[in-house]
Amino acid sequence: MYNWQLLEVALTFHLMRKTSFINVALVGLLTWLVIAFSPPSFAQERFTEKEIARLVPSEFILGPREKDLPIWQLVDVKNKQIGYIFESRELVNIPGFAGLPINLLVAIDLEGEFIRILVLEQREPVFVAGLGVMPLNNFVRQYKGHSLASNIKVAGPYNKKKKSFSSNIVIDGVTKATASVRIVNETVLASALKVARAKLKGIVPRPAALPKKDLFEKMSWQQLLDAGLVRKLTLKNAQLEKAFAGSYYEDDDPEARANPDDVYLDLWVADLGIPTVAQNLLDKETLEMLPVQVTEFEEPILVLANGRHQLVDEDFVPNSVPDRMGIRQGEFPINVRDADVDVQLKSGFPYFEQAMVLRMDTRVGFDPSSPWVLSLKAIRQHGSFRSEVGHRDFPYEHKPDAKWYEEPPEVDNAPPWLQSWKDRAIDMAFLTLFFLALAWMLFKKQSQLAAKPVLTPVRLIALAITVFFIGWYGQGQLSIVTVLGLATGVAEGRDMSFLLYDPFSLLLWGFVLITLVIWGRGTFCGWLCPFGALQEFTYTLGRWLRLPEWKISADADQKLKWIKYLILAGLVVVAFVSQTWADKLVEVEPFKTTITLAFDRAWPFVLYAGAWLLLGVFMFKGFCRYICPLGATLALFGKTRRWQWIERRSACGTPCRLCTVKCSYGAIDTEGKIDYDECFQCLDCVQIYDDPKQCVPLILETKNGENKDAA
Repeated sequence: MYNWQLLEVALTFHLMRKTSFINVALVGLLTWLVIAFSPPSFAQERFTEKEIARLVPSEFILGPREKDLPIWQLVDVKNKQIGYIFESRELVNIPGFAGLPINLLVAIDLEGEFIRILVLEQREPVFVAGLGVMPLNNFVRQYKGHSLASNIKVAGPYNKKKKSFSSNIVIDGVTKATASVRIVNETVLASALKVARAKLKGIVPRPAALPKKDLFEKMSWQQLLDAGLVRKLTLKNAQLEKAFAGSYYEDDDPEARANPDDVYLDLWVADLGIPTVAQNLLDKETLEMLPVQVTEFEEPILVLANGRHQLVDEDFVPNSVPDRMGIRQGEFPINVRDADVDVQLKSGFPYFEQAMVLRMDTRVGFDPSSPWVLSLKAIRQHGSFRSEVGHRDFPYEHKPDAKWYEEPPEVDNAPPWLQSWKDRAIDMAFLTLFFLALAWMLFKKQSQLAAKPVLTPVRLIALAITVFFIGWYGQGQLSIVTVLGLATGVAEGRDMSFLLYDPFSLLLWGFVLITLVIWGRGTFCGWLCPFGALQEFTYTLGRWLRLPEWKISADADQKLKWIKYLILAGLVVVAFVSQTWADKLVEVEPFKTTITLAFDRAWPFVLYAGAWLLLGVFMFKGFCRYICPLGATLALFGKTRRWQWIERRSACGTPCRLCTVKCSYGAIDTEGKIDYDECFQCLDCVQIYDDPKQCVPLILETKNGENKDAA
């Protein structure tokens, strides 16, 4: 710990001995300074060949750099090429939430399997000083061993139920960083695919062509054989003996030696996804069970066998991977699982000693319309005590007739961010309903909403929705980080698509921009900011507990309001000068600590955020009024507001100053004029304006009327 951090701890305990506005504010300011001016994390613009070589897995060596792409070969100790290694930033430029790309070191082998992925550089706000980089490092470790040919997707908190069905390979996301890790996933796949298309021909599979579901022809067993819909492989004992000849196991099958011309295995294979095959071969019960056990994403392959060879061993567990069979298509092994179907053929068809249905996922590279190879493993055991087991593989090639299959579908070119929108469709629907209800009340029912018995409960319910649904659940806390990323991105001509990965926040931004033109900053700052709502709850708690309330003079209030604009100006300048320092200084917002991470963070951040909430118990929304750079930004854009939506009377301000005195935000001057740049749309002044028991001009008007009647 640095000396000045120790000083901060000592000062914190000293200052907290006597609670006051100055002391709490000093604790908060000091903690922010600790955070902001701590040594910046190391950032490197370009990694040299020597530095890349140090990051290569220990079992490999960095080979020569390719001439046509900014990538290096990976070689083994014998100088044999194993794969490629590259910086993702050199191949793709997908901006993150700070507006800058995430740079990863990606290593893949010649089969398209990921060897290693390392995070070289990133500016994602949630990983820079929030969760820390460790969860991101753990996230990218999941790619190791997975193939680029697979459909790799990220499981997020909003699509957990889809995890088993959305893809063959679904890697775990990072809670509270779903959008960021999806950008990482797109960066990994986009950069690796660029290398694969140029260097690893055939690694990226074409889309699967599925069977024609409306094509059926009634056929007998022989007709199925003649049409090539059922294909046969026969292995004799002599072939088995030849395969094991000269090996440790050549004398371990006396029956094969004694009867070389006998059949070791008669194998028949058929694609049950083809209606002509399934409906002609299977009895009614098996046909009904098939779609129950095999999903729409899987192709069922029927395997029938006679002979001594056993398709599975005696310890085989149904619905698992058969250890004596494997399927390959092109260069890729296909994941094979038993469908656990009790196969019964229709009467009149041949009898088979063994029958099982295999299922293969068509979403991960298996194309039933293209040739594939079924490999059968013949097992021999040598010795009776501590016996050793050996095997030989016998390939069977299945060549389907294109007649029975549809043309391959078009490649899905939907942008990766679209999945985020699909996952959050229900959340966004609820958010839209909330926006419509709020807009309707503010626009059409403002006076009724502001009525004394209505305003407090409705407002507290709305603020609770903002904290729990928009904030902690929806992760929709808007931040100055987005504004700075957008500003620097536009200035530098960067892609702004990173905004699309967080549709929930983007919808919120859209609604806020609309309300800026109608009401100014008040709708967001007063109703839709989770941290602002949290501050309002702490203030309400303080009043319920009858704690003292700190008041600031009107003169001091007007001066303090300029601080947020100075902070905003400083952040804008720093963002264009040093992204590293900008990452530190944006911590002036306690939003990430309180809302995004729900206080699950290092103690200086929690102390800083806690100081503002503690201050909120005694003073009304001090951070929002004096410090918030996002509030300053919205106040500036709120000048586009076209309407004076709060009604005023000529007597407002002179002689009546009740609204001025009651306004907790200091947004009404002594002349009764509304400062919409500081108005948080609490509607307290609207309530006073409409209440004949509170509004002084209305009270006087009533009395004058009574006097006239009396006269």
